[in-house]
Amino acid sequence: MKKIQVIGPGCPKCKQLMSNAEEACRGLAFECEVEKVSDMGKILEFGVMTVPAFAIDGRVRSVGKVLTQEEIIKLLSE
Repeated sequence: MKKIQVIGPGCPKCKQLMSNAEEACRGLAFECEVEKVSDMGKILEFGVMTVPAFAIDGRVRSVGKVLTQEEIIKLLSE
């Protein structure tokens, strides 16, 4: 199972990325867990300075961008 983390305080872009991540996972052949990381201490642990950020299994893959469902599926398939 892949663990997806959407990192950000809850801004509109963060919420859109969260929605896109949840939708992307619905159509996959494997299971995903989608987690929202909004605690500032945890955001800083990731080393993220621009939100929203997107991580897979604890590894930041995108910063400052609202990924589309297709972009998320591509990252999960790598």
